[in-house]
Amino acid sequence: MKKEKGEYIYPFPRPAVTTDCVIFGYDGKVLKILLVERGIPPFKGMWALPGGYLQMDEDAIDGAKRELYEETGLKDAYIEQFRTFAAVDRDPRGRVITIAHLALVKISEVQGGDDAARAQWFSLDDVPQLAFDHDMILREAMKNLRQKIHFEPVGFELLPEVFTMPQLQNLYESILEVHFDRRNFAAKMLHLGILEPTGDRPAGASNRVPVTYRFDKEKYDLLKSKGFRLEF
Repeated sequence: MKKEKGEYIYPFPRPAVTTDCVIFGYDGKVLKILLVERGIPPFKGMWALPGGYLQMDEDAIDGAKRELYEETGLKDAYIEQFRTFAAVDRDPRGRVITIAHLALVKISEVQGGDDAARAQWFSLDDVPQLAFDHDMILREAMKNLRQKIHFEPVGFELLPEVFTMPQLQNLYESILEVHFDRRNFAAKMLHLGILEPTGDRPAGASNRVPVTYRFDKEKYDLLKSKGFRLEF
């Protein structure tokens, strides 16, 4: 028998569902996070992660991609779901569950979308107190990113196509909150074979002029298929 639309409707509470995006960028020196200033209650005037309610015709990843595009103008940036936050009192408006996503973008490619006038990049040392439970979401996103860096070269997504070894080292230090010996870090990265030099130093240039590199993704994918893990 053909079922009528809406036949299976039960009198259970229906929580609202949102998606929040932790958008990381790297300016060549420090890791940064994109925040938006809330223009309406609750928490009007406070900074928060970009996010919003899921529409009825989209799944979680589509909602996250939509929010990412509205804030950065980017459609093809790296984004993945990392955790659901469902504390009963996390939103004063009612029962709201949020599906959190982590995005990695190149700051130089960010154009800004509809909310650009109230969006701003913050270094992790300067993040203000955030609305809702977004402080917790940010901490969990950082934990996830620190784990990920051992298995995936996040520099692919955060660094420009051509970069220097000091830029790469600064990025890893920003994420892991440690300091590496310059020579040891360079030796480890070059030994992996996933960095391709883009050219020698100009003739007569000082050793202070850094060699530039780009990632060799094919070699990286081969290492990863063999269970590669980058230890520091």
